[in-house]
Amino acid sequence: MNSAGVLEVAAATALTSREIAAVLDNPSRVSVAVLGDFCLDVYWMIDPAGAETSLETGLMTQAVGNQKYSPGGAGNVVMNLLALEVSRIFPIGVVGDDPFGRELTRLLDHPQVDRRGLIVQPQGWDTHSYIKPHENGKELNRIDFGNFNKLDSQTAEKVLACLEEMLPHVSVVLINHQALGSLHNSPEFRAGLDAVIQRNPRVCFIVDSRGFHAAYPGAVHKLNAAEVLRESGRESVSEKNISLDELAGCAKELYAKWKSPLVVTRAENGCLVFDGGDPKQFFGVQLPGRTDPVGAGDTFVSALAAIVATGSNLAAAAFVANLAAAVTAQKLFQTGTASPAEVLELGAHAEYVYRPELAATPRNACYFEQTELEIVAEPPRSLAIRHAIFDHDGTISTLREGWEEIMEPMMQHAILGEKYDSADAALFQRATTRVKDFIDRTTGIQTIAQMHGLVELVEEFGCVPEGRILDAAAYKQIFNNDLKALVSCRLGKLTSGQLSIDDFTIKGSVPFLQALANAGVKLHLASGTDDADVKEEAARLGYASLFTGGIHGSVGDVTRDAKKIVLERIMAEIGGVSGQLVTFGDGPVEMRETVKHRGYTAGVASDEVRRFGMNYKKRARLIRSGAMAVIPDFSQWELLWKFLRLPDKNERYALPPV
Repeated sequence: MNSAGVLEVAAATALTSREIAAVLDNPSRVSVAVLGDFCLDVYWMIDPAGAETSLETGLMTQAVGNQKYSPGGAGNVVMNLLALEVSRIFPIGVVGDDPFGRELTRLLDHPQVDRRGLIVQPQGWDTHSYIKPHENGKELNRIDFGNFNKLDSQTAEKVLACLEEMLPHVSVVLINHQALGSLHNSPEFRAGLDAVIQRNPRVCFIVDSRGFHAAYPGAVHKLNAAEVLRESGRESVSEKNISLDELAGCAKELYAKWKSPLVVTRAENGCLVFDGGDPKQFFGVQLPGRTDPVGAGDTFVSALAAIVATGSNLAAAAFVANLAAAVTAQKLFQTGTASPAEVLELGAHAEYVYRPELAATPRNACYFEQTELEIVAEPPRSLAIRHAIFDHDGTISTLREGWEEIMEPMMQHAILGEKYDSADAALFQRATTRVKDFIDRTTGIQTIAQMHGLVELVEEFGCVPEGRILDAAAYKQIFNNDLKALVSCRLGKLTSGQLSIDDFTIKGSVPFLQALANAGVKLHLASGTDDADVKEEAARLGYASLFTGGIHGSVGDVTRDAKKIVLERIMAEIGGVSGQLVTFGDGPVEMRETVKHRGYTAGVASDEVRRFGMNYKKRARLIRSGAMAVIPDFSQWELLWKFLRLPDKNERYALPPV
């Protein structure tokens, strides 16, 4: 608790790839039971080309061009457990005596699935089925079956008897509740299930419920933010308007009330874990491209159960479950699953979304000694900076200010092709929105990597015939030609004396670089701009010689990102010792890569037009990318020097020989 009595939530350390692999190595040796609402997801893809007028009614028909059926609800949990390679799975629930029930049971037919626990109730029960018509990529009104189900006492007894029979064979039971007309609606069933939980302390019960957590206090509780508020009696409060500390306070109250651990999922913002110690926050994953959250919650709780079943602690299970949910969120038009290989792949390259609440709320900023320097995370006490990495464009130089205004129309033309002038407002707006979002997400990476993304966008929109789509290098050349014309004009004014170096550099950046070099800090310049161009521009602006660690730009190979290469080389040079590295940059890439290498990150939220003052859009992006401090410019560099505990100006670091 802080001095104001507000519960503080510490960010938990991310697991390494090796640790993730170790956690995922054991589910193949465990068994899990899934008790809950077994559903069928039905996807009907409507194709207007097949429509006709009905002879009987005179109305136009809707023709289904393609159809797909997949297990949903507790059924999707079973499929996720299979994808995670769990050895034995025991589904326990109720289906109707109907075609949907038979199809669902058929879809769960697998050598690792024991279906004896799927009880058929012939009367008063329709299999939970959700028909999702889609037309032109858009989901239409859903058609639901099973909302009026009533569980009879005989069926309830059979379900609980099946559970008791299977308990000796499992270490975890996952209790699922997510449907109207659920078996959990029966008070008799809830009381019986709670009694089973109390009688079997050896087994870990994990409950994922939309309204009945209080009925099963002895279980581990997986909730989302809205469910935490509802269970805390705060339904009038929107989850969008509640702070992280307030949410954590509510969860802490529930933990004390139920005396059982809680895992709180927060969609793209990650999750929280309350297990008796200090609350832990696991950050969400930044995902490229389009996402579909359908099924991600099922994947999360499935991974949580599978990993807890192996004996791993709840925090490690939640971290990996968070990655698994992110894998599923990238799978469109399906209630997806995540395999160990997919989770490992994402975990090896995951880009986390750090401190989303602070990023979105400048008024909560904390500043250093009445300065403009915002403290996001205090520098470690061991900080003794020997190396400083600088991004170039927007961090030091403003020669390329306005590149976004050049890239945006260039990408719009590439995507729409010959339809650029004739596209209707909806298509043009959709392309514009996607381009703006893409540029925002990829700021700071190599231009060639952005152009590979552009190729994918062109293919996705389908406005340009396949044979006329250019490759990434060709699109990059078009962009570079336009941008170089702008840079050449500015350099011409610099050469002629019409403008000076101060007109093309962020306020205070050059004096700060000179002071760092004089103090013996080894400077490195790493840029997404082409290698030859960044070297020429640094030389023309007069500070190239200060970068004794080298100037590194893009070499046109997406597998060789300059910033990643420099960081890896520096960490090898200093032996991986933390506390010796700080990175300054205005883009996400350098922030995230430095965090991964345990360095300190200073985001430069620069206004490139004025060359001083805060750009709040950049501030949010930098904090979400892992910035531990944020400055608008280097005008207060002497106070920044004090904050980073750099040596006295009269002292100089004695760098060890390399």
